[in-house]
Amino acid sequence: QVRLVESGGGLVQAGGSLRLCCQAPGIIFRTNTMAWYRQAPGKQREWVAVIGIGGSTKYAESVKNRFTISRENAKNTMYLQMSSLKSEDTAVYYCQGGTLWGSGTQVTVSS
Repeated sequence: QVRLVESGGGLVQAGGSLRLCCQAPGIIFRTNTMAWYRQAPGKQREWVAVIGIGGSTKYAESVKNRFTISRENAKNTMYLQMSSLKSEDTAVYYCQGGTLWGSGTQVTVSS
């Protein structure tokens, strides 16, 4: 079964930074808007950021000016650079492209 593959999660102190990566099959990456979502314990999955095929970006208000989404077309890879992390950013982060999802990567921010 074809899936997207996330990496880069981990444990970080509040105020720190992490970079998440998402690898996608080439045809999916080249033809779709790509997005990051997250799901905190006991909460619904929520949208975090999106990047268009041409590189246009949008962010949820909760992460604006702290997170940066980007894509590297030569590697079929999308990134989420997260800085000034807060405890409320703790969640499993998922990447999505077309109809495909990854299995998630855990981000834990300790206060």
